[in-house]
Amino acid sequence: MAGIAYLQITRKCNQNCIFCSNPDNNEVRSMEDAKNTILKFRDLNYDGVILTGGEPTVYDGLPELIAHCRQNGIPSRIISNGQNLADKGYLNTLARAGLDHIHLSLHSFKDDVQSELTGNPGSLENLTNALENCGRTGISININTVINSYNAGHLHLTVKWLIHNFPFIRHFVWNNLDPFMNRVEQNRHVIAQLQDFEVSLFKAALFLKRNNRTFRIERVPLCYMAEFAEFSTETRKIIKNEKRAISFLDNRGDYSQDNFFYEKGPPCQVCELNPVCAGLYGGDAYFPFDDLFPVFMNRKRIMDAILNPKPIREAI
Repeated sequence: MAGIAYLQITRKCNQNCIFCSNPDNNEVRSMEDAKNTILKFRDLNYDGVILTGGEPTVYDGLPELIAHCRQNGIPSRIISNGQNLADKGYLNTLARAGLDHIHLSLHSFKDDVQSELTGNPGSLENLTNALENCGRTGISININTVINSYNAGHLHLTVKWLIHNFPFIRHFVWNNLDPFMNRVEQNRHVIAQLQDFEVSLFKAALFLKRNNRTFRIERVPLCYMAEFAEFSTETRKIIKNEKRAISFLDNRGDYSQDNFFYEKGPPCQVCELNPVCAGLYGGDAYFPFDDLFPVFMNRKRIMDAILNPKPIREAI
């Protein structure tokens, strides 16, 4: 099963996130190269392509690329910080080109936290306007949140705020921060330990499940989310034998991933979930193996939940 491909179309950005894994390097992909890469992904039977950056909405040819995807039968999405999507006219241009799915990066419902993380005092206000615009156009929205030391204790409150104000949001993605990437090396205080967010993440996941929303969690070992193991991004890819491709605009170039296992500590060796758990990303340097613990639960239930999912009931 192919999965989703990621295409960086620019590394320029209109924010300055202190944990950015792909910071501005002034690189911009040519339109010809972008279109050819999209066709390559289609021919490799990827289920869709995510246009990303940097910030893809600062790419002048974004509407043309979205239309190219539609014309060639490959679904497209964007990952955006939402700042330019506060402009209704621009969002409508993207919608007319064929965009119907956006991953919006929002890390906190607290204005001061969102501003500090993004280096942009207007970030949350613009995101709120972008969400209102998306609600009017009917564009499907995912919320992407990077788990870090600033928001670790109120992930559940951010989710509740979003559902209360924007009930059309159906899907959430949490990515535990990548400690090896670029700006994190300069801002190590932004790294949250597993225990820092364990309770808030549990409350957030429970709230979403009870309210018939879907979600994914990445770079979190299953011992810290065992009740929601079927929602682990890596576990799902391991069980479904998926892969993903990323075309970077730096020295990494074109990258294909079909191995979603990270490092394993001594507790993993006796854990029932070990064969379907990615392990500890960044261990033992940033997240100590001593923080892991074995889990003894039936992994067949997790596998069945992933391979034979029950339909999500519509919220009443």
